[in-house]
Order: sequence, then structure tokens, then C-alpha cells
Amino acid sequence: MANPIIPESFRLDHQRVRAPYVRLAGVKETPRGDKIEKYDLRLAQPNREAIGTGALHTLEHLLATQMRGHLEGIVDLSPMGCRTGFYLVVLGEPGPEKVLQAFRTTLLEVAEHQGAVPGVSELECGNYRDHDLAGARRWAKAVLEQGLHLQETIEIGEAL
Repeated sequence: MANPIIPESFRLDHQRVRAPYVRLAGVKETPRGDKIEKYDLRLAQPNREAIGTGALHTLEHLLATQMRGHLEGIVDLSPMGCRTGFYLVVLGEPGPEKVLQAFRTTLLEVAEHQGAVPGVSELECGNYRDHDLAGARRWAKAVLEQGLHLQETIEIGEAL
């Protein structure tokens, strides 16, 4: 049984996963019986590459706003501190396939995005000067060219 003190992401074998991918990282049940799914939306290969902060910030704004049009129940979409992807928290159980499709569709929109990025003003954003739309578009295009897939969780020490 996994140690409940160690976060799930610290038990993931980052050397054996292959980005870009969508991975169901966990399911929680609320006291009222609602299910909450957490996803790992990985764009960059861990420990080999990282998304620049401006591009990551812009991706966060675009994904957080546009993905809600393709997937119901989104509670939060947040960048990973390692700058290799995002965590997505969804109320309900859409399942990995539906999340994969919504993520792919949203990345297509990001790759083609023109004009203003939502929420980029001093009033709306805590670091509004640190954005890179061209970089966000490049990452979206690169992920789509590589091809997204579903990744199973591989825990550290787990046999092949």
C-alpha cells in the first residue's frame, strides 16, 4: 500500500514515462460520494526539457479558459513546478479518453491562437508581464506533432 504522506507525483517513475501524455493520477471520493479525478497532462519529457516560464504561463491561461469548453466539471488546471506540464482536477469521472480528446482539441486551438490571451492584465494576473504566446503556440504544435497518448502510472521500483 502506498504511503499516504508521500504525494502520488513523488512516487511516479519520471525516468520511465514518455511525454507527451495524459495520465489519470488519482481518484478521490468526497464525503457526499462525488468523485474527483486528477490528471497529469505532460507536455515535456521529465528531466530532459522544461517549458519556459512565459510559455508555461500563457499555456496555463489558454488551457484553463479554453479547455472548459470541451470538458465539463473542470475544477482547476495548474502548472507543475517542474515546468513539464499541468495538473487537471475534474469533478466527476470523465475518464482518460475524454480528457485526452479535450486536451488535444484545446492544444489545436492554442496552436492557432491569435490575438489577446485571456486574463493578461495587471488587474487579472499576478505576473502579467511574463507571457509568451509564440512559445505557447510552439509547445502546442510540437506536442500535437509528437502525438499525445495515454500513459499508465509507473511507480518507482515497479517491475516492467
